[in-house]
Amino acid sequence: MHYEGNIIRPPSEANSILLQVTVGCSRNKCTFCGTFRGERFRIKNDPVILEDIAFAATYCKRQRRVFLCDGDALIIPQKRLLAILTEIEKQLPWVTRVGAYANAKSIRMKRFDELEELKAHGLGILYMGLETGDDATLEQIHKGADAKTMIEMGQKVKDAGIKLSLTVLLGIAGRERSAIHAQETGRVLSAIDPDYVGALSLMLIPGTALYEDYASGRFDLISPEEMLKELRIMFAHTNLSRGQFHANHASNYLPIKARLPRDKDAVLHLIDQAIEGQIALKPEWLRAL
Repeated sequence: MHYEGNIIRPPSEANSILLQVTVGCSRNKCTFCGTFRGERFRIKNDPVILEDIAFAATYCKRQRRVFLCDGDALIIPQKRLLAILTEIEKQLPWVTRVGAYANAKSIRMKRFDELEELKAHGLGILYMGLETGDDATLEQIHKGADAKTMIEMGQKVKDAGIKLSLTVLLGIAGRERSAIHAQETGRVLSAIDPDYVGALSLMLIPGTALYEDYASGRFDLISPEEMLKELRIMFAHTNLSRGQFHANHASNYLPIKARLPRDKDAVLHLIDQAIEGQIALKPEWLRAL
């Protein structure tokens, strides 16, 4: 396989074939993210991608899923992306699902029938970083879309029959807008009704714009206890018809894995116990990105 730069993938794609089709991120402006800092986004050459698919056809026969790296594979023009999926179908017939990262811009660029076409050729799940449903915070972190657009693009993916996994960030709004961020994120999640929600806890990365804001006193990083309270508000305001809400990423202080609406009351009780000090939180040295 030909890998360049930082290769990232969702935790749920740990056992997938990692096929790098782009280098970097098409957005690469979010103030909290340092993953692709200094990396110019580009789509890899077709011969390299085809060679990697051929490699997987020989050496990756146990993996049943493919994940298209890196930051936003959906941005690839439809004709080229469809050709990649078709080649995966041809050479890796045992693969049951292809996944990729997406953002509001790349989803908007695809017509609805194009998303349906991608779904018909194996694209089974898209992962999108919502981060927050609060418009003020979305603007502050340079996400490139407001809550209304996030809702529309998320619903578009769902309506096309593609599973959707959204990521939200505890602590991203700082102290002043913490409760607003939590409540509005719950509202937006409920409106989109994704299949999966992953809540991560903010970890400041040296060299990022948000870290500089923190170092200069312009951003207040909330405490672990405040993140728990933020999580409770967010979770209480999140109503999914049939989705999973996870806060079990390595960055989180309190691991949570819930199926909604079934587990809502039990998880709220668990969070309350942690807030009251009855459940120990993960120590700082065990947290990671």
